[in-house]
Amino acid sequence: MNEPRDPSASYPPAEPPPQRRDTPPAGSVRPVSSAPANVPPARDPLDPADGPANAPTARPPAVRANVAVPARFEPQPPVSAVPHQAAPEVTVTPSDTPQASGYGDEVDASTYVSRETPTREEDDPPLAMEAMRAVQILNPSGEVTMPRPDRTRVMCVANQKGGVGKTTTTVNLAVALALHGNRVLVVDLDPQGNASTGLNVPHHTGVPDVYDCLIDSVPLEEVAQAVEGIPNLWCVPATIDLAGAEIELVSVVARESRLARAIAAYPGHFDYVFIDCPPSLGLLTVNALVAAQEVLIPIQCEYYALEGLNQLINNINLVRQHLNPKLEVSTILLTMYDRRTRLADAVEQDVRNHFGDKVLQAVIPRNVRVSEAPSYGQSVMTYDPGSRGATSYFEAAQEIAERGVKEPVSRNA
Repeated sequence: MNEPRDPSASYPPAEPPPQRRDTPPAGSVRPVSSAPANVPPARDPLDPADGPANAPTARPPAVRANVAVPARFEPQPPVSAVPHQAAPEVTVTPSDTPQASGYGDEVDASTYVSRETPTREEDDPPLAMEAMRAVQILNPSGEVTMPRPDRTRVMCVANQKGGVGKTTTTVNLAVALALHGNRVLVVDLDPQGNASTGLNVPHHTGVPDVYDCLIDSVPLEEVAQAVEGIPNLWCVPATIDLAGAEIELVSVVARESRLARAIAAYPGHFDYVFIDCPPSLGLLTVNALVAAQEVLIPIQCEYYALEGLNQLINNINLVRQHLNPKLEVSTILLTMYDRRTRLADAVEQDVRNHFGDKVLQAVIPRNVRVSEAPSYGQSVMTYDPGSRGATSYFEAAQEIAERGVKEPVSRNA
């Protein structure tokens, strides 16, 4: 017979829960953990800061050590990285006032120069310097800034080697002297007519040229043409007809002095007469050497230019002995100088050691503006007056003008 179950009794009797071997009994001291160092320690459930094991760790807000935390929440101004400090009082001293060093030294105010004062190079930029050179070369006032000689100087620009700058030198020196108050005549004795092209003078077939003066004895004033845009400058052009002049001059009486007579019969007065010779030592060059008083030899700064110079000097000596005793080599001009090469320096030293003071101090460098100017029918003096080529030819013309006179004339003569 079943008896009623007592509700207060537990049935079946409850068994105690199994304990983990590593869990200490209640009331005992927790032993020191022997877990590895890389295992994080167990959280203490009684520590409220630890919180649940799976709860994210709450980091307290970072508080700067040097910033006080307000007692209550109030809007604070932004804190700068560098605390604001009162600016010290600075006494501003003018830059042109001399300052003593503080050790008892006294500065002389009359000799003091401020560091803020710009120098001439800093004050004038390159474009301003180029503009100043251009104005100096073009001489828009028209004053006589280069001395004029007492007599007409007939200069023959000769060199039997081609491509040394004879025509370029003739044109640019003539323009430079004419722009500064000298009356100049250019005689183009080269059948190529490059000097006429550089001065923008017509020299096509049918134009009266120097051939008519040499063969038909036409007066020089009927052949000379005024150069457009350049005051005090005239040019006697050369056409292709001049190529056969050497053959025709063989049977002409006094064939070596035909050009000299034409220049002497010119009624006007010139300060300079430049004769552009062909790259040869034929009758045309002999006519130029007989008509001239001075020889200007352009020398390219290369070895080939020196090789043919000896023969040119021998021919000049022959003309001096038999035809023109007044002829002399007065001027040597170094052209196409390239300062980047040692060869140019070696040629310059050899020429200066051999000819001495006859070599001009001005040296013509390689400059593309000098080569571009003839394509526009101009000289480099008017094409790009601020370029290095124009400046060099201007210095050479000024040196030639100063050598030709003993006492310079006034600027307004």
